[in-house]
Amino acid sequence: IVLCCLFISASQNKNQLVAKLEALQCHFTWNIGTNKNKLLRINDMLVDIGTEEGNSWLGHIYNLQGFIQYQLGSTEDAQSFFNKAAEAFRQMRKADDGPWLVVNYGNLAWLHHHLGDQAESEAYLSKVDALMKKYPSPSQDELHAETYAEKAWTLMKFSNDRELAADCFQRATKMQPEMVEWNTSYVLWLASAFKYNKVEADILEKMRVAQEQDPENFYLAACYLEQRGKKGEDVKDEARELAVKILRNLISSCNGMKKILRVYSNYVSIDEAIALAEEALELHPDERYLKRCAALCLKWKIVFFRDSHTKQSMIDRAVSLHEEVISLYPDSSLVKKIDLANIHAKSNNGMDKADQMYQDLLKMDLEPAEKQILYNHYAKYLYFNRNDYDQSVQYHMKAAEIPEQSFYRENSINLLEKIKNKNRNRMGKEIEEFLENLQEP
Repeated sequence: IVLCCLFISASQNKNQLVAKLEALQCHFTWNIGTNKNKLLRINDMLVDIGTEEGNSWLGHIYNLQGFIQYQLGSTEDAQSFFNKAAEAFRQMRKADDGPWLVVNYGNLAWLHHHLGDQAESEAYLSKVDALMKKYPSPSQDELHAETYAEKAWTLMKFSNDRELAADCFQRATKMQPEMVEWNTSYVLWLASAFKYNKVEADILEKMRVAQEQDPENFYLAACYLEQRGKKGEDVKDEARELAVKILRNLISSCNGMKKILRVYSNYVSIDEAIALAEEALELHPDERYLKRCAALCLKWKIVFFRDSHTKQSMIDRAVSLHEEVISLYPDSSLVKKIDLANIHAKSNNGMDKADQMYQDLLKMDLEPAEKQILYNHYAKYLYFNRNDYDQSVQYHMKAAEIPEQSFYRENSINLLEKIKNKNRNRMGKEIEEFLENLQEP
Protein backbone atom coordinates (compact mmCIF):
# COMPACT_ATOMS: atom_id res chain seq x y z
CA ILE A 1 0.00 0.00 0.00
CA VAL A 2 2.83 2.37 0.91
CA LEU A 3 4.56 1.69 -2.43
CA CYS A 4 1.31 2.22 -4.25
CA CYS A 5 0.76 5.56 -2.52
CA LEU A 6 4.30 6.64 -3.29
CA PHE A 7 3.80 5.72 -6.94
CA ILE A 8 0.55 7.71 -7.12
CA SER A 9 2.20 10.67 -5.41
CA ALA A 10 5.17 10.59 -7.81
CA SER A 11 2.83 10.35 -10.77
CA GLN A 12 0.81 13.33 -9.54
CA ASN A 13 3.96 15.38 -9.02
CA LYS A 14 5.13 14.55 -12.54
CA ASN A 15 1.77 15.56 -14.00
CA GLN A 16 1.89 18.84 -12.09
CA LEU A 17 5.42 19.49 -13.37
CA VAL A 18 4.38 18.82 -16.97
CA ALA A 19 1.38 21.15 -16.57
CA LYS A 20 3.69 23.91 -15.34
CA LEU A 21 6.09 23.31 -18.21
CA GLU A 22 3.31 23.45 -20.78
CA ALA A 23 2.17 26.80 -19.36
CA LEU A 24 5.59 28.37 -19.99
CA GLN A 25 6.29 30.83 -22.79
CA CYS A 26 9.35 29.41 -24.57
CA HIS A 27 10.47 27.67 -27.76
CA PHE A 28 9.23 24.29 -26.53
CA THR A 29 5.63 25.57 -26.25
CA TRP A 30 5.36 27.90 -29.25
CA ASN A 31 4.49 25.21 -31.80
CA ILE A 32 7.18 26.41 -34.20
CA GLY A 33 7.62 23.07 -35.93
CA THR A 34 10.23 20.35 -35.75
CA ASN A 35 10.71 19.44 -39.42
CA LYS A 36 14.37 18.46 -39.69
CA ASN A 37 15.06 20.02 -43.08
CA LYS A 38 13.52 23.31 -42.02
CA LEU A 39 15.44 23.32 -38.74
CA LEU A 40 18.70 22.76 -40.62
CA ARG A 41 17.94 25.62 -43.03
CA ILE A 42 17.11 27.99 -40.20
CA ASN A 43 20.24 26.95 -38.34
CA ASP A 44 22.34 27.81 -41.41
CA MET A 45 20.64 31.19 -41.53
CA LEU A 46 21.41 31.82 -37.85
CA VAL A 47 25.05 30.86 -38.33
CA ASP A 48 25.31 33.38 -41.19
CA ILE A 49 23.78 36.11 -39.03
CA GLY A 50 26.77 35.59 -36.78
CA THR A 51 27.42 36.18 -33.11
CA GLU A 52 29.30 39.46 -33.15
CA GLU A 53 29.09 41.51 -29.97
CA GLY A 54 26.57 44.30 -30.22
CA ASN A 55 23.97 42.26 -32.10
CA SER A 56 20.79 43.13 -30.24
CA TRP A 57 19.25 39.76 -31.13
CA LEU A 58 22.22 37.69 -29.93
CA GLY A 59 20.41 36.19 -26.95
CA HIS A 60 17.46 35.26 -29.14
CA ILE A 61 19.80 33.70 -31.71
CA TYR A 62 21.44 31.49 -29.08
CA ASN A 63 18.05 30.52 -27.61
CA LEU A 64 16.76 29.42 -31.01
CA GLN A 65 20.00 27.60 -31.82
CA GLY A 66 19.67 25.75 -28.51
CA PHE A 67 16.14 24.64 -29.36
CA ILE A 68 17.22 23.56 -32.84
CA GLN A 69 20.14 21.55 -31.48
CA TYR A 70 17.82 19.80 -29.03
CA GLN A 71 15.42 18.90 -31.84
CA LEU A 72 18.35 17.59 -33.89
CA GLY A 73 19.37 15.33 -31.00
CA SER A 74 22.32 17.20 -29.51
CA THR A 75 21.41 17.94 -25.89
CA GLU A 76 24.94 19.04 -24.96
CA ASP A 77 24.99 21.68 -27.69
CA ALA A 78 21.47 22.72 -26.67
CA GLN A 79 22.61 23.27 -23.09
CA SER A 80 25.64 25.22 -24.29
CA PHE A 81 23.57 27.55 -26.49
CA PHE A 82 20.99 28.17 -23.75
CA ASN A 83 23.81 29.11 -21.37
CA LYS A 84 25.31 31.42 -24.02
CA ALA A 85 21.90 33.04 -24.46
CA ALA A 86 21.65 33.84 -20.75
CA GLU A 87 25.14 35.38 -20.75
CA ALA A 88 24.43 37.36 -23.94
CA PHE A 89 21.30 38.85 -22.38
CA ARG A 90 23.19 39.80 -19.22
CA GLN A 91 25.90 41.56 -21.21
CA MET A 92 23.51 43.29 -23.59
CA ARG A 93 21.11 44.47 -20.87
CA LYS A 94 23.96 45.09 -18.37
CA ALA A 95 21.99 43.34 -15.62
CA ASP A 96 22.14 39.95 -13.92
CA ASP A 97 18.44 39.31 -14.33
CA GLY A 98 15.37 40.70 -16.03
CA PRO A 99 12.23 39.70 -17.95
CA TRP A 100 14.38 38.87 -20.99
CA LEU A 101 15.44 35.67 -19.19
CA VAL A 102 11.91 34.25 -18.87
CA VAL A 103 12.08 32.44 -22.23
CA ASN A 104 15.64 31.25 -21.60
CA TYR A 105 14.82 29.79 -18.20
CA GLY A 106 11.71 28.17 -19.69
CA ASN A 107 13.86 26.50 -22.33
CA LEU A 108 16.25 25.22 -19.65
CA ALA A 109 13.35 23.92 -17.56
CA TRP A 110 12.13 21.91 -20.57
CA LEU A 111 15.62 20.69 -21.45
CA HIS A 112 16.30 19.33 -17.98
CA HIS A 113 12.85 17.74 -17.93
CA HIS A 114 13.66 15.88 -21.15
CA LEU A 115 17.03 14.89 -19.70
CA GLY A 116 15.26 13.34 -16.71
CA ASP A 117 16.65 15.84 -14.19
CA GLN A 118 13.37 16.87 -12.61
CA ALA A 119 15.00 18.69 -9.68
CA GLU A 120 16.89 21.02 -12.02
CA SER A 121 13.77 21.46 -14.13
CA GLU A 122 11.81 22.54 -11.06
CA ALA A 123 14.64 24.90 -10.11
CA TYR A 124 14.30 26.73 -13.41
CA LEU A 125 10.52 26.80 -13.03
CA SER A 126 11.09 28.55 -9.71
CA LYS A 127 13.40 31.04 -11.42
CA VAL A 128 10.69 31.81 -13.96
CA ASP A 129 8.15 32.37 -11.18
CA ALA A 130 10.58 34.67 -9.35
CA LEU A 131 11.22 36.74 -12.48
CA MET A 132 7.52 37.10 -13.24
CA LYS A 133 6.85 38.30 -9.70
CA LYS A 134 9.77 40.73 -9.79
CA TYR A 135 8.92 41.98 -13.30
CA PRO A 136 5.16 41.58 -13.73
CA SER A 137 3.49 42.05 -17.10
CA PRO A 138 1.05 44.95 -17.51
CA SER A 139 -1.95 42.67 -16.90
CA GLN A 140 -2.84 39.04 -16.33
CA ASP A 141 -3.94 38.68 -19.94
CA GLU A 142 -0.66 39.97 -21.36
CA LEU A 143 2.91 38.77 -21.53
CA HIS A 144 5.92 40.94 -20.81
CA ALA A 145 7.15 43.01 -23.77
CA GLU A 146 10.44 41.08 -23.84
CA THR A 147 8.57 37.80 -24.19
CA TYR A 148 6.36 39.18 -26.97
CA ALA A 149 9.45 40.43 -28.82
CA GLU A 150 11.30 37.11 -28.66
CA LYS A 151 8.20 35.13 -29.59
CA ALA A 152 7.57 37.40 -32.60
CA TRP A 153 11.23 37.22 -33.70
CA THR A 154 11.13 33.41 -33.47
CA LEU A 155 7.82 33.04 -35.29
CA MET A 156 9.01 35.24 -38.16
CA LYS A 157 11.83 32.75 -38.82
CA PHE A 158 9.35 29.91 -39.24
CA SER A 159 6.48 31.84 -40.90
CA ASN A 160 3.97 29.44 -39.38
CA ASP A 161 1.48 32.00 -38.07
CA ARG A 162 1.83 35.47 -39.57
CA GLU A 163 -1.15 36.87 -37.63
CA LEU A 164 0.26 35.73 -34.29
CA ALA A 165 3.74 37.05 -35.14
CA ALA A 166 2.26 40.43 -36.14
CA ASP A 167 0.21 40.60 -32.94
CA CYS A 168 3.27 39.82 -30.78
CA PHE A 169 5.39 42.43 -32.56
CA GLN A 170 2.68 45.08 -32.23
CA ARG A 171 2.22 44.40 -28.54
CA ALA A 172 5.98 44.49 -27.87
CA THR A 173 6.57 47.75 -29.75
CA LYS A 174 3.54 49.38 -28.17
CA MET A 175 4.73 48.48 -24.68
CA GLN A 176 8.34 49.56 -25.28
CA PRO A 177 8.49 51.94 -28.27
CA GLU A 178 12.05 52.92 -27.34
CA MET A 179 13.28 49.46 -28.48
CA VAL A 180 14.05 50.59 -32.02
CA GLU A 181 15.36 47.19 -33.14
CA TRP A 182 11.99 45.59 -32.39
CA ASN A 183 10.20 48.03 -34.67
CA THR A 184 12.83 47.58 -37.39
CA SER A 185 12.41 43.80 -37.34
CA TYR A 186 8.63 44.18 -37.41
CA VAL A 187 8.73 46.48 -40.45
CA LEU A 188 11.19 44.22 -42.29
CA TRP A 189 8.97 41.25 -41.55
CA LEU A 190 5.93 43.11 -42.92
CA ALA A 191 7.87 43.97 -46.09
CA SER A 192 9.01 40.35 -46.52
CA ALA A 193 5.49 39.39 -47.55
CA PHE A 194 6.01 41.55 -50.65
CA LYS A 195 9.33 40.06 -51.74
CA TYR A 196 8.27 39.81 -55.37
CA ASN A 197 5.90 42.81 -55.50
CA LYS A 198 5.70 46.44 -54.52
CA VAL A 199 4.84 46.92 -50.85
CA GLU A 200 1.65 48.67 -49.87
CA ALA A 201 1.83 52.42 -49.30
CA ASP A 202 1.41 52.23 -45.52
CA ILE A 203 4.24 49.68 -45.19
CA LEU A 204 6.49 51.84 -47.36
CA GLU A 205 5.82 54.73 -45.01
CA LYS A 206 6.60 52.50 -42.03
CA MET A 207 9.92 51.63 -43.70
CA ARG A 208 10.72 55.33 -44.16
CA VAL A 209 10.00 56.09 -40.50
CA ALA A 210 11.92 53.02 -39.32
CA GLN A 211 14.97 54.08 -41.33
CA GLU A 212 14.91 57.50 -39.71
CA GLN A 213 14.80 55.86 -36.29
CA ASP A 214 17.43 53.20 -37.12
CA PRO A 215 19.81 54.89 -39.61
CA GLU A 216 22.69 52.45 -39.07
CA ASN A 217 20.65 49.42 -40.09
CA PHE A 218 21.97 48.92 -43.62
CA TYR A 219 19.75 45.91 -44.30
CA LEU A 220 16.69 48.09 -43.71
CA ALA A 221 18.20 50.84 -45.87
CA ALA A 222 18.76 48.38 -48.75
CA CYS A 223 15.21 47.03 -48.45
CA TYR A 224 13.82 50.55 -48.53
CA LEU A 225 15.88 51.36 -51.64
CA GLU A 226 14.61 48.20 -53.32
CA GLN A 227 10.99 49.13 -52.72
CA ARG A 228 11.54 52.68 -53.95
CA GLY A 229 13.17 51.24 -57.06
CA LYS A 230 10.08 49.12 -57.67
CA LYS A 231 8.04 52.32 -57.60
CA GLY A 232 10.14 53.71 -60.42
CA GLU A 233 12.44 56.01 -58.44
CA ASP A 234 16.04 56.46 -59.56
CA VAL A 235 18.05 54.92 -56.70
CA LYS A 236 21.39 54.41 -58.46
CA ASP A 237 23.40 57.03 -56.57
CA GLU A 238 21.96 56.11 -53.17
CA ALA A 239 22.62 52.44 -53.87
CA ARG A 240 26.27 53.11 -54.63
CA GLU A 241 26.64 55.20 -51.46
CA LEU A 242 25.02 52.48 -49.36
CA ALA A 243 27.22 49.79 -50.93
CA VAL A 244 30.34 51.64 -49.70
CA LYS A 245 28.96 51.65 -46.14
CA ILE A 246 28.07 47.97 -46.32
CA LEU A 247 31.56 47.05 -47.57
CA ARG A 248 33.01 48.78 -44.51
CA ASN A 249 30.77 46.81 -42.16
CA LEU A 250 30.78 43.24 -43.47
CA ILE A 251 29.84 41.58 -40.19
CA SER A 252 27.05 39.17 -41.07
CA SER A 253 24.24 38.31 -43.45
CA CYS A 254 22.17 41.02 -41.76
CA ASN A 255 24.44 43.80 -43.04
CA GLY A 256 22.43 44.09 -46.27
CA MET A 257 24.93 42.74 -48.82
CA LYS A 258 22.54 40.32 -50.53
CA LYS A 259 19.78 42.95 -50.62
CA ILE A 260 22.02 45.69 -52.06
CA LEU A 261 23.22 43.25 -54.72
CA ARG A 262 19.60 42.70 -55.73
CA VAL A 263 19.11 46.47 -55.89
CA TYR A 264 22.24 46.75 -58.07
CA SER A 265 21.13 43.99 -60.43
CA ASN A 266 17.69 45.51 -60.94
CA TYR A 267 18.32 49.26 -60.79
CA VAL A 268 22.05 49.86 -61.36
CA SER A 269 23.62 47.10 -63.49
CA ILE A 270 24.22 43.37 -63.16
CA ASP A 271 27.90 43.82 -64.01
CA GLU A 272 28.33 46.31 -61.16
CA ALA A 273 26.53 43.86 -58.87
CA ILE A 274 29.04 41.13 -59.79
CA ALA A 275 31.96 43.51 -59.25
CA LEU A 276 30.60 44.50 -55.83
CA ALA A 277 30.13 40.87 -54.78
CA GLU A 278 33.65 39.96 -55.89
CA GLU A 279 35.09 42.98 -54.03
CA ALA A 280 33.35 41.89 -50.83
CA LEU A 281 34.68 38.37 -51.30
CA GLU A 282 38.21 39.67 -51.80
CA LEU A 283 37.95 41.53 -48.48
CA HIS A 284 36.67 38.41 -46.68
CA PRO A 285 37.67 35.36 -48.77
CA ASP A 286 36.62 32.82 -46.13
CA GLU A 287 33.08 34.09 -45.56
CA ARG A 288 30.73 31.44 -46.92
CA TYR A 289 27.82 33.87 -46.99
CA LEU A 290 29.72 36.20 -49.34
CA LYS A 291 30.57 33.25 -51.58
CA ARG A 292 26.85 32.57 -51.72
CA CYS A 293 26.20 36.20 -52.69
CA ALA A 294 28.82 36.11 -55.45
CA ALA A 295 27.39 32.84 -56.78
CA LEU A 296 23.91 34.38 -56.81
CA CYS A 297 25.04 37.39 -58.87
CA LEU A 298 26.73 35.18 -61.44
CA LYS A 299 23.57 33.07 -61.68
CA TRP A 300 21.49 36.19 -62.35
CA LYS A 301 23.87 37.26 -65.10
CA ILE A 302 24.02 33.85 -66.81
CA VAL A 303 20.41 32.72 -66.45
CA PHE A 304 18.48 36.00 -66.60
CA PHE A 305 20.78 38.54 -68.26
CA ARG A 306 22.77 36.34 -70.62
CA ASP A 307 23.72 37.77 -73.99
CA SER A 308 26.18 36.91 -76.73
CA HIS A 309 28.99 38.52 -74.72
CA THR A 310 28.71 36.13 -71.77
CA LYS A 311 31.97 34.25 -71.72
CA GLN A 312 32.44 30.56 -70.97
CA SER A 313 34.99 31.62 -68.34
CA MET A 314 32.21 33.37 -66.39
CA ILE A 315 30.07 30.22 -66.59
CA ASP A 316 33.02 28.14 -65.38
CA ARG A 317 33.51 30.56 -62.45
CA ALA A 318 29.82 30.30 -61.60
CA VAL A 319 29.89 26.50 -61.70
CA SER A 320 32.96 26.36 -59.47
CA LEU A 321 31.53 28.85 -56.98
CA HIS A 322 28.16 27.08 -56.84
CA GLU A 323 29.83 23.73 -56.20
CA GLU A 324 31.79 25.28 -53.35
CA VAL A 325 28.69 26.92 -51.86
CA ILE A 326 26.80 23.60 -52.03
CA SER A 327 29.60 21.95 -50.07
CA LEU A 328 29.50 24.78 -47.49
CA TYR A 329 25.71 24.46 -47.06
CA PRO A 330 25.17 20.68 -47.19
CA ASP A 331 21.89 20.91 -45.27
CA SER A 332 20.24 23.77 -47.17
CA SER A 333 21.48 23.71 -50.75
CA LEU A 334 18.45 22.61 -52.79
CA VAL A 335 18.02 25.98 -54.52
CA LYS A 336 21.75 26.22 -55.20
CA LYS A 337 21.67 22.77 -56.84
CA ILE A 338 18.77 23.93 -59.02
CA ASP A 339 20.73 27.08 -59.88
CA LEU A 340 23.76 24.97 -60.79
CA ALA A 341 21.66 22.80 -63.12
CA ASN A 342 20.30 25.93 -64.83
CA ILE A 343 23.83 27.32 -65.23
CA HIS A 344 25.00 24.06 -66.82
CA ALA A 345 22.10 24.37 -69.26
CA LYS A 346 23.59 27.67 -70.48
CA SER A 347 27.09 26.20 -70.81
CA ASN A 348 28.64 24.80 -73.97
CA ASN A 349 27.69 21.12 -74.10
CA GLY A 350 26.19 21.33 -70.60
CA MET A 351 22.60 20.29 -71.30
CA ASP A 352 23.15 16.60 -70.51
CA LYS A 353 24.69 17.56 -67.15
CA ALA A 354 21.69 19.77 -66.40
CA ASP A 355 19.26 16.96 -67.30
CA GLN A 356 21.08 14.53 -65.02
CA MET A 357 21.14 16.99 -62.11
CA TYR A 358 17.39 17.56 -62.36
CA GLN A 359 16.73 13.81 -62.53
CA ASP A 360 18.83 13.30 -59.40
CA LEU A 361 16.96 16.08 -57.60
CA LEU A 362 13.58 14.61 -58.58
CA LYS A 363 14.57 11.33 -56.91
CA MET A 364 15.39 13.01 -53.58
CA ASP A 365 13.20 12.62 -50.51
CA LEU A 366 11.99 16.19 -50.13
CA GLU A 367 9.40 17.84 -47.94
CA PRO A 368 6.31 19.24 -49.72
CA ALA A 369 7.52 22.86 -49.78
CA GLU A 370 10.84 21.75 -51.30
CA LYS A 371 9.07 19.64 -53.93
CA GLN A 372 7.03 22.70 -54.84
CA ILE A 373 10.21 24.73 -55.43
CA LEU A 374 11.77 21.96 -57.49
CA TYR A 375 8.69 21.30 -59.64
CA ASN A 376 8.26 25.01 -60.38
CA HIS A 377 11.88 25.41 -61.45
CA TYR A 378 11.89 22.17 -63.44
CA ALA A 379 8.73 23.22 -65.30
CA LYS A 380 10.48 26.43 -66.40
CA TYR A 381 13.62 24.49 -67.33
CA LEU A 382 11.56 22.18 -69.54
CA TYR A 383 9.84 25.14 -71.18
CA PHE A 384 12.82 27.41 -71.82
CA ASN A 385 15.66 24.95 -72.26
CA ARG A 386 14.01 21.78 -73.59
CA ASN A 387 11.00 23.23 -75.43
CA ASP A 388 8.97 20.46 -73.82
CA TYR A 389 5.76 22.41 -73.28
CA ASP A 390 3.50 19.50 -72.31
CA GLN A 391 5.88 18.22 -69.62
CA SER A 392 6.33 21.77 -68.40
CA VAL A 393 2.58 22.06 -67.87
CA GLN A 394 2.54 18.74 -65.97
CA TYR A 395 5.20 19.93 -63.53
CA HIS A 396 3.50 23.28 -62.98
CA MET A 397 0.43 21.23 -62.07
CA LYS A 398 2.50 19.15 -59.67
CA ALA A 399 3.74 22.33 -57.98
CA ALA A 400 0.25 23.84 -57.81
CA GLU A 401 -1.46 20.79 -56.32
CA ILE A 402 0.85 20.69 -53.28
CA PRO A 403 -1.21 22.37 -50.51
CA GLU A 404 1.51 24.79 -49.37
CA GLN A 405 0.87 28.51 -49.78
CA SER A 406 3.99 30.01 -51.36
CA PHE A 407 5.32 32.18 -54.19
CA TYR A 408 6.16 29.05 -56.19
CA ARG A 409 2.61 27.68 -56.01
CA GLU A 410 1.12 31.04 -57.02
CA ASN A 411 3.67 31.41 -59.80
CA SER A 412 2.83 28.00 -61.26
CA ILE A 413 -0.90 28.74 -61.05
CA ASN A 414 -0.45 32.10 -62.79
CA LEU A 415 1.62 30.52 -65.56
CA LEU A 416 -0.99 27.80 -66.04
CA GLU A 417 -3.66 30.50 -66.35
CA LYS A 418 -1.63 32.24 -69.05
CA ILE A 419 -1.09 29.00 -70.97
CA LYS A 420 -4.80 28.14 -70.71
CA ASN A 421 -5.74 31.52 -72.15
CA LYS A 422 -3.63 30.89 -75.23
CA ASN A 423 -6.25 29.25 -77.48
CA ARG A 424 -3.64 27.57 -79.60
CA ASN A 425 -2.41 25.45 -76.68
CA ARG A 426 -3.90 21.99 -77.06
CA MET A 427 -3.77 21.38 -73.28
CA GLY A 428 -6.08 24.32 -72.57
CA LYS A 429 -9.07 22.15 -71.64
CA GLU A 430 -7.02 19.91 -69.34
CA ILE A 431 -5.50 22.96 -67.61
CA GLU A 432 -8.91 24.56 -67.20
CA GLU A 433 -10.33 21.43 -65.51
CA PHE A 434 -7.24 21.16 -63.30
CA LEU A 435 -7.55 24.76 -62.10
CA GLU A 436 -11.28 24.42 -61.47
CA ASN A 437 -10.70 21.38 -59.25
CA LEU A 438 -7.63 22.81 -57.49
CA GLN A 439 -8.04 22.85 -53.72
CA GLU A 440 -6.92 25.84 -51.66
CA PRO A 441 -4.28 25.04 -49.03
